[in-house]
Amino acid sequence: MTKLLCRLALRLSKFNGLWVLLVLCVFCAPMRADEADFFEKKIRPLFAEHCYACHADGAKTIHASLLLDSVESIRLGGDSGPIVQPGDPDASLIYQSLVDAKGLQMPPEGRLPEQQIQDVRSWIARGAVMPSEETAREMIKGEIDYESSRQFWSFQPLEMAPLPEVHGAEWPEQRLDYFLLRGMEAAGLSPSPKADRRTLLRRTYLTLTGLPPTESQASHFLNDSHPLAFERMVDRLMASPEYGQHWARWWLDLARYTDRTASWLSQEGQAFYYRDWVADALNEDVPYDDFVRRQLATDQMVKTTAKDLSALGFLSLSPTYWKELKLPCEIIKVIVADEWEERVDVVSRTFLGLTAACARCHDHKFDPVSMEDYYALAGVFASTRSVAKPLIEDAMYQPVETAKKKVAELLSDVEKLKKETKEIQSKESVDGGAKATDLEMQIAAMLREVEAIKRETPYYDAPLVNALTDESLYVVRAGATPQDGSRLEYRPESRDLPLFMRGNPNRPAEMIPRRFLQLFGNERPFEKGSGRLELADAIFSDAKDLAARVIVNRVWLAFFGRGIVDTPSNFGIQGSPPTHPELIDDLAFRFIQQGWSLKRLHREIVLSSTWQQSSLATDFALSKDPNNQWWARMDVRKLTFEQWRDSMLLGADSLRSEIGGEASSLEDPRNYRRTLYSTIHRRDMSTTMMIHDFPDPTQHSPKRIGTLTPLQGLYALNGPLMLRQSSELLERLKRQEMMSVEDSVKKVYGWLYFREPTQDELRLSMQFLGQATSSVTDQRWQQYLHVLLASNELQFLD
Repeated sequence: MTKLLCRLALRLSKFNGLWVLLVLCVFCAPMRADEADFFEKKIRPLFAEHCYACHADGAKTIHASLLLDSVESIRLGGDSGPIVQPGDPDASLIYQSLVDAKGLQMPPEGRLPEQQIQDVRSWIARGAVMPSEETAREMIKGEIDYESSRQFWSFQPLEMAPLPEVHGAEWPEQRLDYFLLRGMEAAGLSPSPKADRRTLLRRTYLTLTGLPPTESQASHFLNDSHPLAFERMVDRLMASPEYGQHWARWWLDLARYTDRTASWLSQEGQAFYYRDWVADALNEDVPYDDFVRRQLATDQMVKTTAKDLSALGFLSLSPTYWKELKLPCEIIKVIVADEWEERVDVVSRTFLGLTAACARCHDHKFDPVSMEDYYALAGVFASTRSVAKPLIEDAMYQPVETAKKKVAELLSDVEKLKKETKEIQSKESVDGGAKATDLEMQIAAMLREVEAIKRETPYYDAPLVNALTDESLYVVRAGATPQDGSRLEYRPESRDLPLFMRGNPNRPAEMIPRRFLQLFGNERPFEKGSGRLELADAIFSDAKDLAARVIVNRVWLAFFGRGIVDTPSNFGIQGSPPTHPELIDDLAFRFIQQGWSLKRLHREIVLSSTWQQSSLATDFALSKDPNNQWWARMDVRKLTFEQWRDSMLLGADSLRSEIGGEASSLEDPRNYRRTLYSTIHRRDMSTTMMIHDFPDPTQHSPKRIGTLTPLQGLYALNGPLMLRQSSELLERLKRQEMMSVEDSVKKVYGWLYFREPTQDELRLSMQFLGQATSSVTDQRWQQYLHVLLASNELQFLD
């Protein structure tokens, strides 16, 4: 049809040029718009799915010099010339390859479905119309109605909800109980009875500190008849260093923390300083808004200390991807852009519960996040460089940096002189020998200067932490041609990024100033360096209500095993709706009003009637609410691997209490520290951790996914940790005063389960171990203790 109209226009042009304009404008323009839309809907997605692996800028190897990810490159073709002859599919190389007309079968994995082949044929037959780059830009842009979007529940302003009216008004202990009780009553449910003291004891210790109580701690609480005994225990645990250690691991899951990364990456800074900073900050109850600001931009804050520099590990420990600089810069640019995308993703999901990284290639399909929003945030991270900095006050930083730079230059010169000396000595001439001696004297003098600089510069050997600096990364050609490879340039000024067409940094469009998300009504550009501090401030001013909802929900998830919103890092349209919207808003509103205190929130939850319920439920409750949506009982939950391992170490009295410092291998038989201090390796994860659901440290992990697998069962039966701890537990038992077998069994039950064995348990134990201590071998005792350590009672939390 398009051809026919064009021929008609050409004939008419002989008589009246106005007819040409009329035909082309009235008929051809809308037709070509439709054809361009056909390309975007049918052809480009086909290329993306089946061809980009070998024919796009991001491909590891570009075959036949053919690129199919831009309009210009499709028109240009590859080594064999143009691949499309508009209007003639049979003469078009791309169509020939799809139907295998000349033995060029593409894609290599097999023939496409017939409908897709016909789509390509139809596209070519109709003129192979493609949009201009500018039109393509418009076609991937949608119209976001921000005013309407702000009506979504998670973007609404917070208000403290009125206290609900309930029938069982004697049950609530905390404000949150009223909201939950109203939901239970509306569903025809009643709360479960309060858990017994022993259950509450273990639940509270493991939830607040990640450790069970010791024998003396258990005895103290179980025998304390004071009416505030439970409340005093809670306050004591929250004031203990173990509290911060346990909750640090909760945060490190979100921060994708690692101690070690790939061997090809230089890692001067010590990652554990960030881990220890998190634990200390949580112990000190640093307000959550300040806690986050320091992790994004403590180096730009007025009130900061050398210790706080470690907080920057949240970003500086981000995953970094291999950049083979022998490759063209077009490929390296894609890798660098992928790193920026990872930073946008972790910041937006962790603090805002928004998947902003989905807007890299097009406006977010569901949430009010535009491509401009994405590149406005990405520019912040394009202007930020991860560096190692000494753990010292700012006043001493510059002298140390100057000294290190001078030492590096001297050592570089030393290496050059050593090479020259070796070359001279190999010639074995008299003059050469004298010159070599002179060079050796120069080398010795330079090495003495190096030692003098190190000795005379205060804090030269201060430990290095993973920190940040405001520098922008540019990828440029190393030479005149792509074959010369690439070079990375860091420049001291901040940069804005252009919008990348289809997310491809080799197809830049207009520049996007660094700023916050348009959804929150503040579009002022960031002007202070990279904008990291302005970003952090915007999160806790413009978006504070959403940020509060997100963190309150994360805390709820940690205490109950399930969030009020079941998608803790997605509060957008595609996320789960809240089961108790008034509750989450009330908690978030008061969380802000009470100074963003995590400890205060933790205390309210633990002291609530809801959290202190038993896990027992009536048949009616189980049938009415099998998934416990209304929290009319507590769920039995599997312990994390860290809690289980630490419980075994504590039960065997082999847990060492040192706080902080460098990590040790989990597999090291001499490692008796808390699991928090075991090495996390991003590229070579501990097999034991992987088996037991430890999160992937390459990505943000909003919640642990608990599994029950045969491998876990085999580990419980044969794992080296189990064998060692059953042996350690036996040694502890031997250190006790001489006891009967029955008394020994009761003792072990007290250490591990804080109770006496039942009559059946005692009977089975005696049958296995025998009646007399002298007739029981160490091997049988170790087997018995191994079973107790592997039991469900030790692995699960009631």
